[in-house]
Amino acid sequence: MPITVVFDTNILFSATGWRGNPFQCVERARAGELQVVTCPELIEELAEKLEARLDFPKDQVAETIADYLGFLRLVQIPKVLDAVPRDPEDNMVLECAVEGQAQYVVSGDNDLLALKEFRGIKIVRVSEFLKVLARSVS
Repeated sequence: MPITVVFDTNILFSATGWRGNPFQCVERARAGELQVVTCPELIEELAEKLEARLDFPKDQVAETIADYLGFLRLVQIPKVLDAVPRDPEDNMVLECAVEGQAQYVVSGDNDLLALKEFRGIKIVRVSEFLKVLARSVS
């Protein structure tokens, strides 16, 4: 059974704009090596950032989101968690992981990374997650 993971918005954003480690993770998901769970709130946040920070026109944003939704599993979140008081927006990432029964959250967000783990779900940087993937394949 493949690893189930939530990619924080910053990971999907980076994977869209550049060919680094986040891109490698997304391509492994696209190939079916892992299952990625997301929620409408994270997709909406990604769409906003692509438009605002990368100057993607609306049609390019829509194409990018449609591409991601071709291999990401969408879950609904209850919006009841309050685990990250410093940045309440981060709660949606954790809720998505809980609802999607993920083993990992991959993020570059320091507030999430500081938790290290939430309800048995490991919170790691993308470089650490790539090491996890390398170990799971070998």
